[in-house]
Amino acid sequence: MDSKKNLVLLGMMASGKSTIGALLSKKLGFKFCDIDKIIEKEMQMTVADIFSQKGEPFFRSVEEKIVLKALQNKRSIISLGGGAFFNDKIRKEIIMNHVSFWLNWSSKTLLNRIRKSAKRPIANKLSNKELIDLIYKRKRIYTKAKFKINCDKLSKQQILLNIQRAYEAI
Repeated sequence: MDSKKNLVLLGMMASGKSTIGALLSKKLGFKFCDIDKIIEKEMQMTVADIFSQKGEPFFRSVEEKIVLKALQNKRSIISLGGGAFFNDKIRKEIIMNHVSFWLNWSSKTLLNRIRKSAKRPIANKLSNKELIDLIYKRKRIYTKAKFKINCDKLSKQQILLNIQRAYEAI
């Protein structure tokens, strides 16, 4: 694989970006950057604590800085937080200079996966209807990714293979 472009994973919270990213990095021999984990390490707080103590605008400004810095790497797998692709600077940089993959799941699957985790600061305050509205709102932006992987009927290995094949074909 000659491409030096970063492979960027995006999608809703609980869509498997961190899990797939870690597996892909091992498979391809690329560095793995999990943006939420980098933010937590730098801030010495969980994402949920940052949201509750400092607010979403503060989190988004830290997120922008860390994502744009991570995108300067070469041959990296970058797992974005669920809302990062909404940032115009981040989205434009990714679309112009990197290869993006949207891990798409049905709303029902996402709702079930999100509700199983207590560490989702935005989702924890929302009703199921509000969460489904958020999923649809974000899907409109996620469609700007270069590739869409429909994950519902795929195993982790099939998701990895689909991403690897598409990336290597570039």
